[in-house]
Amino acid sequence: MIKVALTGNIASGKSEVQKILTNIGYKVFDTDECAHKLLENNEEIVRLFGTNDRKILSSIVFEDNAKLKQLENILHPLVKDKILDFFCNNPNSSILFVAVPQLFESGFDKLFDKIVFVSAPYNLRLSRLIARNGYDKEYALLRLNSQQDEDIKIKKSDCVIVNNATLKDLEDKTRECLKLLL
Repeated sequence: MIKVALTGNIASGKSEVQKILTNIGYKVFDTDECAHKLLENNEEIVRLFGTNDRKILSSIVFEDNAKLKQLENILHPLVKDKILDFFCNNPNSSILFVAVPQLFESGFDKLFDKIVFVSAPYNLRLSRLIARNGYDKEYALLRLNSQQDEDIKIKKSDCVIVNNATLKDLEDKTRECLKLLL
């Protein structure tokens, strides 16, 4: 079994690549979705932060690195367990994908055989983030600039999909990447 991480910075197109992989027939575990579910009934998070509402939590931890670390120290081990469960529950799969936005930051990169990085030009990611999330430009820039530079992550990846054109182009690039992985 080949364990493949799918990652990329915010608004790069990870979700679109994930949809393409799923439509082709691959199993993809989404750690964002997993983390959202883990937030729902987490009493420790409610006790520490006063809420488990994602938007409120985001505003709390985005402004305070110590609180972000606190939240990550709770969620990362739980998410890691779910990733390992996904691997164990699919023993007959020749290749499994896990979408992990914070792959390198969490240290989860060590769990995988291959890493696929979805990249997009900075200004394109900025415009996508504003359009998709309704952020004003200043806040969108803060979100983009809070992440580790793409170049650092690209050097650690086995395949890079540059998402700077049409969905058809993205699908073609995803299929080319698959050839490299298999």
